[in-house]
Amino acid sequence: MADNKGVMIVGECVDCAPVAITYELLGSGRRLADGLGEQLSAVLLADKVGDAAKDAIAFGADKVYVIESPLLKDYVTDSYVGALEKLCQEVKPNILLIGQTPMGRDLAPRLAFRLGTGVTLDCLDLKIDPQTKLMVQTKPVYGGSALAEIVCEKTRPQMATVRPKTMEPLARNDSRKGETISFDPKLDASKIRARFVERVKEKVEGVKLEDANVIVCGGRGMGGPDNFAPLRELAKLLGGALGASRPPCDNGWVPATLQIGLTGKIVSPTLYIAVAVSGASQHLSGCSGAKNIVAINKDAEANIFKVARYGVVGDYKKVLPPFMNKVKELLKG
Repeated sequence: MADNKGVMIVGECVDCAPVAITYELLGSGRRLADGLGEQLSAVLLADKVGDAAKDAIAFGADKVYVIESPLLKDYVTDSYVGALEKLCQEVKPNILLIGQTPMGRDLAPRLAFRLGTGVTLDCLDLKIDPQTKLMVQTKPVYGGSALAEIVCEKTRPQMATVRPKTMEPLARNDSRKGETISFDPKLDASKIRARFVERVKEKVEGVKLEDANVIVCGGRGMGGPDNFAPLRELAKLLGGALGASRPPCDNGWVPATLQIGLTGKIVSPTLYIAVAVSGASQHLSGCSGAKNIVAINKDAEANIFKVARYGVVGDYKKVLPPFMNKVKELLKG
């Protein structure tokens, strides 16, 4: 383990540009690297990376490993895991960070197994213990009702996935200098067992749920599909996105792509308005990273009130109209 040095992040690119989680990982990685007095590197995988390496350096990386191959055009488990396994075996990072994204959730456990180490998924905070110099990884447990601190003492690299929108990216600094290194993992196409068939882009009106700073979420208590109309209007007024707990999605009241929770999407907005949401642990796992939760529910004993900063006990049909009128009044100035 003495040979393992530095912090490495696995970036994600779309059309030769890093996506938001890459910048968040760079910000977190930079703080960890500074705490250890070590370098921060980023690895970018794609068929073509373009100027993404320059962006990574501007946002905190000291080195950028570029892995370009036609086999990396789209995410396929075998190709990405194989490429990263070979890079990590050569570079030997002390810490390896990956986003808690659809790609990261699939990639991280498989890569950890290949590297003979452990991985902590869905971290909300990462820091260096000043005494041990180990990475302390904080993640929600028991459905988000508690936080656990985890350290990896015996194996390297120390691996974690980071929940989107929980880490602050650094300000862009185009004067930063860094090194770009091309790496050839010598991928064998015959060992890639899956084949990418088709990409179907989700049609999203307005702000994407994962990127929204404001989310208005409806639960089972909405009663039916038509009752989501005022929630859509409120989300639009606040420049946010509409979400739902699992029951409305299972019942077909709203598309399954709006589901927030353990089996849905993980979100971390600044404002989360939960309307007629009971607050089951599976749902709270998906929104526990929200900075401010506002709950509206007629059941005063609903679990959602235990995590809400502000709560209104009442029928949403009576609560929402005056609230929305006030929002419109304030927006008019």
